[in-house]
Amino acid sequence: MAAATAAGAASSAVGSRHTPDDPRPSGSAPGRRPDRERLRALTASMGLPELVGQLFVSRAYGHSATDPDPADADLNQAQFGVRTAAELVARYHLGGIVYFAWAHNTRSPHQIAALSNGLQRAAAGSGAGVPLLLSVDQEHGAVARIGRPATLLPGAMALGAGGSPADARRAARVAGAELAALGIRQDYAPVADVNVNPANPVIGVRSFGSDPDAVAELAAAQVRGYQGAGVAATAKHFPGHGDTETDSHVGLPVMRHSRAQWEELDEPPFRAAVEAGADVVMTAHIVFPALDPSGDPATLSRPIVTGILRERLGFRGVVVTDALDMAGVRQKYGDDRVPVLALKAGCDQLLNAPDLGLAYRSVLAAVGSGELTRERIEESVLRILEVKARRGLFDDPYADEERVDAVVGTGEHLAAADTIAAGTTTLLANPRGLLPLDAASGPRLLVTGAEPPSPTGTTGPPVQVLARELTALGCRAQALPADQAVAAAPGHAAVVVCTYNVPEGESPQRTLVADLVATGVPVVLVAVRNPYDPARLPECAAEVATYTWTDVELRAAARVLTGARRPSGRLPVPVPGRYPLGHGLEY
Repeated sequence: MAAATAAGAASSAVGSRHTPDDPRPSGSAPGRRPDRERLRALTASMGLPELVGQLFVSRAYGHSATDPDPADADLNQAQFGVRTAAELVARYHLGGIVYFAWAHNTRSPHQIAALSNGLQRAAAGSGAGVPLLLSVDQEHGAVARIGRPATLLPGAMALGAGGSPADARRAARVAGAELAALGIRQDYAPVADVNVNPANPVIGVRSFGSDPDAVAELAAAQVRGYQGAGVAATAKHFPGHGDTETDSHVGLPVMRHSRAQWEELDEPPFRAAVEAGADVVMTAHIVFPALDPSGDPATLSRPIVTGILRERLGFRGVVVTDALDMAGVRQKYGDDRVPVLALKAGCDQLLNAPDLGLAYRSVLAAVGSGELTRERIEESVLRILEVKARRGLFDDPYADEERVDAVVGTGEHLAAADTIAAGTTTLLANPRGLLPLDAASGPRLLVTGAEPPSPTGTTGPPVQVLARELTALGCRAQALPADQAVAAAPGHAAVVVCTYNVPEGESPQRTLVADLVATGVPVVLVAVRNPYDPARLPECAAEVATYTWTDVELRAAARVLTGARRPSGRLPVPVPGRYPLGHGLEY
């Protein structure tokens, strides 16, 4: 079908726009109301190669759709047989592209907007002319692909500590507005997993917390925030990844919850996200024997995707797989079978296949053999087109490159991030009344500890940031590497030590904290990621949790340490052996 004809038919499939706060039926979402019959006619007019292409969301290398750096062109050639992202879209009639920093897609806001527009022009000029649904993992907090000057907001567990659905919605509204300004209309957020396992290596602070009702309320608030800004929200990772001890990127986790436990703990946030109108739900590459005893990961499980998500929860939107290059979905079946089995289970979007050509050909072959029908493919494509119509892509898929600076990283958005972060810092312990520090007297402070890399490469390092912020508030704060801190500690009013994901048992971080405590100088522990750290360390004169090590959370922590802001965060998870759920002190 000619691009102009398809675009015209699809454009007329869009009706009135709804405001973000309009009442909507369960399972619907604010945005433009698609005309399902017109979209159905569009899918019927598409050739099978174009239909199958709409199912795939792929990575592509390079900062530009048509003029990547030579190294990125070589990667595209090696992996896809094309030199540019534009050629990749045309070859496979792709439904979407997912942006990654490691694929060099996210250098700067203006570059991202130009990349988005170049990709949309490629889609408009090839195949059916259907616009792309461009996507990204921009959860904020521990997982973010786009850094400064875009606004970086508190992550999920920080928002859980703040406990404000209004703040969660506002954060998603700001994040969504900036993504939409860059041409990105699908975010793989919010995380709806309930983190009840402190040893969880992959979810942790990406979850709002361990209370399913609180997680449900905040997840629903973020769905409304993102979609109110014109970006499809993606609730993940269904049926729940919060109680695993294996990372599905590198292995195949097994969930041991009973069906009753799943209904009590894992189901509520996904039900709330569906009822809030989430456009998309992402599956998890986990085995859940109580829901499907076959041993298949949930992504490939018809009882889970169709039986529970579609039929029990009534979800009518798009089901996207987690990335198909992850180990969790590749252990039982080959890369040629995984995309076919995902579609048979009830999934719609196939995300980041390790071998796109093989996956694409495998789906085409499955239709040719009768294992899949054209009708089944059209069913998924129709759902995908509905999301594209609802998010306005058929009307205007392009970013306004001249307005990027008016939306992305504005003073208003940065101030909102600081305001939201201010309510998240949690004071866990202060037995000697060391905090708040008397900043007016200019106390001499030593700041040291873990220096984890920034999630985006554009913030931190945390020790230096915290020292800078404390100094700006009146303290005399010196940042020193951990290997110099113990010897330098005497003579300081206090030592502020940042910790990050402290493991059980002996570790360099435990040794550092113990040696600092032994100096007799008061030690303020700042857990910059997992709030579980204090249970694995000697008790300190004061203990604080920030849940994220980006600058916005460290600024908030500095204000709490100095009393410029009273602490108000509450633990959204229990710290076993130390602090209960909901714990948090005040001044």
